[in-house]
Amino acid sequence: MTFAVSRRSRRRIAWTAVAVSAVGVALFSAVTYLTGDPTLSRIPLNPAIALHYLTIVAHALPASLVLLIGPFQFAAKLRTRRPKLHRVLGRIYVVSMIFAAAAALAAATFSVDGISAQIAFYLLAVAWLYTLYRGYTFIRQGQIQLHRIWMIRNYALSFAAVVLRGFLGIGAAAKSIVPTLSFADIYSTSAWGSIMVCVVVAEYFVINRTVAPLVRKRQAADIPS
Repeated sequence: MTFAVSRRSRRRIAWTAVAVSAVGVALFSAVTYLTGDPTLSRIPLNPAIALHYLTIVAHALPASLVLLIGPFQFAAKLRTRRPKLHRVLGRIYVVSMIFAAAAALAAATFSVDGISAQIAFYLLAVAWLYTLYRGYTFIRQGQIQLHRIWMIRNYALSFAAVVLRGFLGIGAAAKSIVPTLSFADIYSTSAWGSIMVCVVVAEYFVINRTVAPLVRKRQAADIPS
């Protein structure tokens, strides 16, 4: 027996999966770093840099807020029924991301996980800020579709934090089979992998959920009646 799942149902399932995983990771990270206890840090600390832990906290807390807010900004009902709330949450999202990205650049500089991981997080922070800038610029110009496209890309980069933790879990399982794997190797591979996966998925949604419908509408309008 087969069950047909409508496009709307698939979208709801996908949104729910993203929202639940994002909220879970955000709350877990926030609770961990709100303690102010360096021994609970999920990231190896640089013993030579006392500020390393502070930069991680300064990144993790606003980044957790970004993860929490993001899914609800893509909820159509919220945008249409509560546009003022959508705008307020958007402003909080923008400010939180700016602080999180700036702190991420500092934290990456102090990282002890190797140059590969550092480069990955440098690029991620820069891409984070660039996509945010593009999304903000387009909404200020009233170009809603372009704003949506760039914010899809932006939140996909934010969601890399969730995917990263999944890859780290896979890496931990792999280490039990291949003991020679180092944490730095696992972390670096997971960082690059999470970024690439989220970028590819974002472009899939941009093309299939945003660009393609617009193209079809334009083609239909061009057909002579």
